[in-house]
Amino acid sequence: MDYDVIIIGSGFGGSVSAMRLADKGYRVCVIEAGKRWEGKDFPRTNWNPFRSLWFPKLGMRGIQRLSLLKHVMALSGVGVGGGSLVYANTHYEPLDPFYSDGQWADVTDWKDELAPYFDLARSMLGVTQNPLDTPADIVMRSVAAEMEVAGSFSPTPVAVYFGESGVEVDDPYFGGEGPRRSGCVACGNCMVGCRFNAKNTLDKNYLWFAERAGAHIMPEQQVNDVEEIAGGWAVSSHRPGAWMRKGKRRTTATHVIFSAGALGTTRLLLELAERGRIPNISSNLGHLVRTNSEAILGAVANTTEVDYSEGIAITSSIHLNDHTHVEPVRYGKGSNALGLLSTVLTDGGPGLPRPIRFLRNVVRHPIAFLRSLSVWKWSERTIILLVMQSSDNSLRLIRKRGLFGMKLSTAQSHGEPSPTYIHEANDVARATARIIGGQPMSAIHEVLFDTPTTAHLLGGAPVGSSPNKGVVDAYHRVFGHKTLHVIDGAAIGANLGVNPSLTITAMAERAVNAWPRAGEPDSRPAQGDPYQRIAKSETIRSF
Repeated sequence: MDYDVIIIGSGFGGSVSAMRLADKGYRVCVIEAGKRWEGKDFPRTNWNPFRSLWFPKLGMRGIQRLSLLKHVMALSGVGVGGGSLVYANTHYEPLDPFYSDGQWADVTDWKDELAPYFDLARSMLGVTQNPLDTPADIVMRSVAAEMEVAGSFSPTPVAVYFGESGVEVDDPYFGGEGPRRSGCVACGNCMVGCRFNAKNTLDKNYLWFAERAGAHIMPEQQVNDVEEIAGGWAVSSHRPGAWMRKGKRRTTATHVIFSAGALGTTRLLLELAERGRIPNISSNLGHLVRTNSEAILGAVANTTEVDYSEGIAITSSIHLNDHTHVEPVRYGKGSNALGLLSTVLTDGGPGLPRPIRFLRNVVRHPIAFLRSLSVWKWSERTIILLVMQSSDNSLRLIRKRGLFGMKLSTAQSHGEPSPTYIHEANDVARATARIIGGQPMSAIHEVLFDTPTTAHLLGGAPVGSSPNKGVVDAYHRVFGHKTLHVIDGAAIGANLGVNPSLTITAMAERAVNAWPRAGEPDSRPAQGDPYQRIAKSETIRSF
């Protein structure tokens, strides 16, 4: 075998797995579809599609993937470091319904068991409380007061280095051994890619340690096949989007960990199951895909008297109730491209179809509609609103035949249908618009196709107590295939109601903590045996 472990993907699940297993003496290879990025490589604004977006067949090899499915538009990250390159740095623990969700509550006391791993994840990611108080935060305090939840306002816990801006120093998290960095300049362009090395992306912590422990990272390779061979698995990959010189590779290992994100992992597993590469996989594969019950909308001021682009991507949040969480989001000056997807706010729900309501709004409010077409200083005038809920609703990912062959689509799954409209979200957008003297806004694909946007797609291969309930067991081993593992957001079977990066990291830490050191006996129970809690190692490395 070339390696002991091949990890497909380098996001929050893959990077944790790479570091911890390399530390335990395993020969580790990480295969990542995207490329390596340095601070200077990121675009200055999101108007540069070749560095911002991921459509490799068109030559666009940026850090942001857009996937339009039947019921949702999903945003995800690409590159060495996965979603950490493009995410908003925000690290909350999930709301209580997550731990008690019926999908996995019969396995263990998840809140108690995950607690030490949340602490470990915060330490490794360098999470601190946001110290900035920005114009958008002032607005959010007013929104919270108007909606009678003033006490819920709080600064966000974020993975950002707030050292002296513009002055390069040895990263203090590494004891002077790590990459040289400068502090945050509050430019607001975290989600375009941090050009100042102030964002604690995974290549600056977990992956940095993983490579120094001997892990090999193979960038710009898209996995297209996983085939069982004597003693392990053969993983085939190629350069994504290449018309010629595809750079095909075949790598072998005893274990394979799927860590390509909820969308990438589930898509690949569905393809492999369909081709008979992974026989007898649970029929739950593709089910319980969660959107975090999410809506992304906003409010745009009519003037530029206040600059709402100042700060980091997300600086604060409020809770409207025990299951609805709202965060103000921003892009930096000049990053106005997403303004092209913005239009007049339109409600959904029973009654007239949403596209008809949208056209009615255009006729009734032509000036507001015309203003929505302008992206002039859009990032400086706009407060984007990210609304998340812990409600029990889900989709199912399926493969179906399209015009150009098989494609990924969605269908409704367990629980209530995933919402296409959240009335609390529209209420917040209207309140925000009143306070800033502007217009509330919806995303154009939401109002035309009743398709919401999520940056936090989860599930598809969830943890469960048996193959009848999940796709992987409590140790993240695929049922029926103990050398295949899913360690990423695909293993999460419940809506969190908050940004999922900290939860994915903590769950990954717990999963690889249970692995034995290379060459030692495995203390994990065999699949089908009663669950046994494995204590967190006291020698685990942290900052």
